[in-house]
Amino acid sequence: MRREFSAGVVLVRRMRGRSWFAAVRPQGKRVGTWVLPKGLIDPGETPSEAALREGYEETGLRARLSSKLGDVRYVYTWEGERVFKIVSFYLAHRRGGRIGELPAGMEREVADVRWLPLADSAQLLTHKGEREIGAKALETLRDDPL
Repeated sequence: MRREFSAGVVLVRRMRGRSWFAAVRPQGKRVGTWVLPKGLIDPGETPSEAALREGYEETGLRARLSSKLGDVRYVYTWEGERVFKIVSFYLAHRRGGRIGELPAGMEREVADVRWLPLADSAQLLTHKGEREIGAKALETLRDDPL
């Protein structure tokens, strides 16, 4: 079984007295599909560096890393081969950029990106593991606000 290692980010900001997170709808997915920015770790890159890079590439936002939230593990099949994947997720705070202003070429991967209420992440995120990471981010921010 092949193994893959990726990194992702819960990229947050505070607006109107609430915490919001940047959510992505990947190209080819139906409206209402929301995921966290994530992707493969490049050679020579640390997981935290990959998380910040993926956050920028998929949202257009620069961020400051706060803490590691945890890992999500799952198995999927790609072209008939089973792949065991681990995604390390980090909490990061927005520090610049404009949501949706993606680097050139990223429109091939990202159909839509927007701010969604972090308190609603358990209902809005498509994948169970990411819903759990969203809940962990909410809990972390309650203990250590923006």
